[in-house]
Amino acid sequence: MNYLNNTILDKIKRPIRVLQFGQGNFIRGFADLMIDIANERGVFNGDIVIVKPTKSAGDLDVYKKQDFLYTVVLKGIENGKVKKFNHIVKSIADIVHPYLEYEKYAELTKIKTLRFVISNTTEAGIVYDDKDTIDMKPPNSFPGKLTKFLYERYIYFKGDKDKGLIILPLELIDNNGDELKNVIMKYIKLWNLEEGFLNWLDEACEFCNSLVDRIITGFSDEYALAVWEELGYRDDLLVAGETFGLWAIQDINNISSEFPLHKANQSVIFTKDLSPYELRKVRILNGAHIAFALASYLSDNDYVLESMEDQDIRTFMTKAIYDEIIPSLDLPKDDLTAFADSVIERFRNPYNKHPLLSISLNGVSKWKYRILPSILDYIDHKGELPFMLTFSIAALIEFYRGLKEQDNGVYVNKRHGEEYLILDDNSVIEFFKINSQMDDEVLVKSFLSVEEFWDQDLNKLPGFSEAVRSYLRDINDLGMREAIRKVNSMAMKGTPYYAGSNKD
Repeated sequence: MNYLNNTILDKIKRPIRVLQFGQGNFIRGFADLMIDIANERGVFNGDIVIVKPTKSAGDLDVYKKQDFLYTVVLKGIENGKVKKFNHIVKSIADIVHPYLEYEKYAELTKIKTLRFVISNTTEAGIVYDDKDTIDMKPPNSFPGKLTKFLYERYIYFKGDKDKGLIILPLELIDNNGDELKNVIMKYIKLWNLEEGFLNWLDEACEFCNSLVDRIITGFSDEYALAVWEELGYRDDLLVAGETFGLWAIQDINNISSEFPLHKANQSVIFTKDLSPYELRKVRILNGAHIAFALASYLSDNDYVLESMEDQDIRTFMTKAIYDEIIPSLDLPKDDLTAFADSVIERFRNPYNKHPLLSISLNGVSKWKYRILPSILDYIDHKGELPFMLTFSIAALIEFYRGLKEQDNGVYVNKRHGEEYLILDDNSVIEFFKINSQMDDEVLVKSFLSVEEFWDQDLNKLPGFSEAVRSYLRDINDLGMREAIRKVNSMAMKGTPYYAGSNKD
């Protein structure tokens, strides 16, 4: 079977208008797809250059073998009917490895037509690393790379304000555009860059907060083979996901006129106020995912759909959403309930084989951004701890504790003797390498006290460490499934282990 490449479909060459940090499945099945459709329908005219933000070589050879072409396959149920959509993305012009091809990467700063930067480096990507220097080729962190890129563009074009860029981060953190700019400001100070660059950044560049929503799933070898047979070619960059999609962009200065993806019938919303979209999506959809995923995996499920067909997990998840997350939000309850109903329908999409292990990637930062705010707001509203959301951090600890390093430098843990991969920040890995053998009380207190993880000491939440320790003890004594059944039963009775109490 022939590979997908220019012999099957000839690409149209367009000016480079988009620089993209990250080449994961999500951004390729979401933003790149939308840009490509906008190109195809004549409302946007720009190609994308991808920058690989990490040091590993990854799948660069596959991109070149396929002439930077790949297929997106979306499936879903809409209004009771099956909807399917296949599309070959043709707008990737190149992919550059800045660690191996630094000079080629640096040349990208000089592209006159460049106007947009998009990124998806996970929640852990928008971080400040004071070890980054402007002399590094390139700096290690994504914000460090972007700061140096913008500075060199500023220098090359002599401060021309027409050469500023619009930055659209896709990372799932609150006010992602503002946060990215804040980190860049720290690098400007650290590197003692001139005031003229700071003024250019403020006046010529725009950092837009944005929110993205589409479930992109992995797939088995069998699924890929079946799709290749249907398509008539082999595609090792295949992306699979659901048909639902939403990109909400905070538009203060009318960027929609330059980035009119909505005119290509794409689900892109430009709004002055992003908060309603952001809160309900991150708290309900993403919050539910990380709340049940690790507990479900340790209960012998592998996929989201399996979890929805598992009554114990389904009960846990629905109570987390309707009884704990929604009551913590000060938004119209009817709107939140309708959105939650749609989320559960999406979780039950029979075409989405969404691996729970893919949700576990960078689980600590996901828990911080997706679950912790709901717990804090629930305590403010109810004066007690939520059952399921508190249990979820005990499940997270159990998922990580006992991890081991393999000879190839990766970290694994075991579920009934079967290894699974642990992927998280080095600081998280190091914590569990050092502390996994501690008893439950010491481990929980130590984990909750790491302010680098939570921006606060979670032991100071009344009763929280005691509740987490009690749930962890249940997991160890009863097994994950029986511990879930116990917390489900306790939640139905309405009497928490701890409600601001320090009793054991």
